[in-house]
Amino acid sequence: MEMAERVEELRQTLNQYGYEYYVLDRPSVPDSEYDRLMNELIQIETDYPELRTPDSPTQRVGGAPLDAFVKVTHDTPMLSLGNVFSKEELVEWVERIEKDLGYTPTFVAELKFDGLAVSLKYENGRLVRGATRGDGTTGEDITQNLKTIRSIPLRLNEDVTFEVRGEAYMPKRSFEQLNDERERIGEPLFANPRNAAAGSLRQLDSKIAASRNLAFFAYGLVSQDDLVASHDESLDYLKRLGVAVSGDYTTCQTADELWDYIETYVTKRSDLPYEIDGIVIKVAGYEEQEQLGFTAKSPRWAVAYKFPAEEVVTTIEDVDFSVGRTGKVTPRARFAPVSVAGSTVTYATLHNEDFIKEKDLHIGDRVVIKKAGDVIPAVVSALASERSGEERVIEFPTHCPACGSELIRLEGEADHRCVNPECPAQLLEGLIHFVSRQAMNIDGLGEKVITQLHEAGLVHNVADLYRLDRDDLLGLERMGETSVTNLLSAIEQSKQNSLERVLFALGIRLVGQKAASLIAERFETMDAIIAATVEELTSIDGIGTKMAESIVLYFEKPEARELVKELAESGVNLSFKGMKRPTTEGAPLSGKTVVLTGKLHEMTRGEAGKQLELLGASVTGSVSKNTDLLVAGEKAGSKLAKAESLGIEVWDEAKLLDFLKEHA
Repeated sequence: MEMAERVEELRQTLNQYGYEYYVLDRPSVPDSEYDRLMNELIQIETDYPELRTPDSPTQRVGGAPLDAFVKVTHDTPMLSLGNVFSKEELVEWVERIEKDLGYTPTFVAELKFDGLAVSLKYENGRLVRGATRGDGTTGEDITQNLKTIRSIPLRLNEDVTFEVRGEAYMPKRSFEQLNDERERIGEPLFANPRNAAAGSLRQLDSKIAASRNLAFFAYGLVSQDDLVASHDESLDYLKRLGVAVSGDYTTCQTADELWDYIETYVTKRSDLPYEIDGIVIKVAGYEEQEQLGFTAKSPRWAVAYKFPAEEVVTTIEDVDFSVGRTGKVTPRARFAPVSVAGSTVTYATLHNEDFIKEKDLHIGDRVVIKKAGDVIPAVVSALASERSGEERVIEFPTHCPACGSELIRLEGEADHRCVNPECPAQLLEGLIHFVSRQAMNIDGLGEKVITQLHEAGLVHNVADLYRLDRDDLLGLERMGETSVTNLLSAIEQSKQNSLERVLFALGIRLVGQKAASLIAERFETMDAIIAATVEELTSIDGIGTKMAESIVLYFEKPEARELVKELAESGVNLSFKGMKRPTTEGAPLSGKTVVLTGKLHEMTRGEAGKQLELLGASVTGSVSKNTDLLVAGEKAGSKLAKAESLGIEVWDEAKLLDFLKEHA
């Protein structure tokens, strides 16, 4: 068989297996068979790069990061829909349609997915462009990110040319996993799956989008009345082409049938694996749609029923206090079970002591609750007028509920924290953070393995990772000779990491990767960092008082110093091994604060920033009166205007390149 024929055969087979797995949820082969064929295709495309095409299944992992998204104009505007909020308003809309047409048409009712509206253009069956809705007329080209969504076919079952519109969304399971990971590494949580999906698809690095496990449902074709005659026919046609379409749509003949469908999904929405925020109703026939036409903002032949924001009343039965990875103590109210927006709610976070006082909450209070963002339960208010006098004040603990250490609350902060590094509630999450890719980067030590080691009693703190015994590991389930050898090798290799990785891996509150790098570069050894004062730490540009206080407080604990000692005794490097920026007065940009903005053509802004830092500059992201220099690339925007108004020196890319060349 010719190599090109084998490549085509592999692609067709993998596309079919992918469709069965990601769209139909009915895989016909085990994962190992899919992986075997995918690896074969990857190898062939590596050996014969001329056979690699943009629609190959191998191209879903994400490509090189973009500098910016390109604007695209929609051939047909992506209009928004009008809304109805009650059965009465729905009946009025149906009657208006009947009056305009002179008869009752067939309607299609379908779910309104809570994600990001996108447009997909196919030419001869191949995906050539994917774009956001934007303002309806102009969107952004996010093709590279959309290719990472497995339920979007890169090649259709037929060589047709058309535009598909649909919703890219984040399944509930993916959303939960993403927020769990963000909480673990100390990043802000997404409020809801819609925000998470939109944020993922607007990443310039498509590898981030690929890691977010997004999905897609098509909800229509654009101007394809030569292929199909109605909207429901178009959905059936898309399914035949291999495009993901929700199976939850139906045809209706009356307003009562439409309302029955709506009420069904008001109840069922919480059981769906994705979020919906309403129901879309369309006149089915394309000829009827054309006859009804459009207003300036929306089609007359479609409307959206929006689920109302729901508030209910329940009772606070008790309040629990939990401890997170960074030591933050979070109060959680436990309720008498109550149904909100289709699901039963039994608890909600009360955030901190200030929130409790502001809302004047007591155990035993009758309270109003809702789902913030239609997802997260939240307390709105207490019904003070319904108090019986038996309610109890919520007492915030003074000591950690997990380890008994005294809690602290730094001035100007709302949160109480446990700063004991040996606190068992923080330990497991701290272990997972320590081995993560951004920290010590120990390959093979994922969350499941760490949990297994912890539950087996082999790891109690991060220093124990460097004392793991081969025989103990071989005694664990799913730990063979090869995996144990690889794991121990990865642990041994991690000992050579530079100081900044170790500092970040310790999980000190407020200390991120960049701060860890700045501190490690300045002090060079862990001993020097431990001995540093708040004043010495804040002398570093980019290290604020709160962060400095957090570092000093952490290392004041005998347990923290003992942990560092154990790491050193295990052979973990605790010295800075990176390249230091010039700090002498002779450095060309010593003491200068530089901001980069706009698109650079010869290098990325990140690359330029690193070169400027090596010449002594402090590179920041925002323009202020403290900024000394702005490097403005193409389409610099508001930062350039602000710099000019403040009289800040501005360089274009040519001057930047000349400067870097001069000081290379």
